[in-house]
Amino acid sequence: MTSAGSGLSVWQTCALSLLVFTGASQFALVGALAAGGNPLTAAAGAFFLGARNAFYGLRLSQSLALPRAVRPFAAQWVIDETAAVSLAQTGRRAARIGFGVTGLTLYVLWNLTTLLGALGAEAIGDTDAWGLDAAGPAVFLALLAPMLKTTAERAVAGLAVVLGLGLLPVLPAGVPVLTAALAAPVVLYLEGRRRAGRTAGRVDTGEEER
Repeated sequence: MTSAGSGLSVWQTCALSLLVFTGASQFALVGALAAGGNPLTAAAGAFFLGARNAFYGLRLSQSLALPRAVRPFAAQWVIDETAAVSLAQTGRRAARIGFGVTGLTLYVLWNLTTLLGALGAEAIGDTDAWGLDAAGPAVFLALLAPMLKTTAERAVAGLAVVLGLGLLPVLPAGVPVLTAALAAPVVLYLEGRRRAGRTAGRVDTGEEER
């Protein structure tokens, strides 16, 4: 339903779910398009959000050790849930089963519900008139909130919100999303300096005690 408000047709919506199997990136893309953003800018924002799956892939490549011919297809299912289930297993066989069952189940259900939602939005017509334009941001926040487990992650999210909302009135649609991505390196830099200072303080204290 969210994609209907961004101007995507039923088949475009289904193709997006089939090819981009990661919820946060999908909602970021259709959200930017709905706001009138440039398609390339919207795609870039979605790419940045989905980049974390590459790190999951590095871990899973060791635990699953799949044949080379299978890896390109398995990469489509590398998401938070499949990584969590697979990495929680103790043996390679169990990890492969967990990855396969979780990936297949979620992929099928996700695309079925996408089809139903797209058909429902088409039947409704003007989704904005029903207030469904707020569904995208709400679902995106629901997906994002459980991922913010550490202070640094919450700081990145907070700074990204400030940058995005602050620049929204002065930059073209979609660009504030990309600018908000700068929150990550800024917070990581400050966090690195804080840890370095703490380590240096401990070293100085140890030398004084000697």
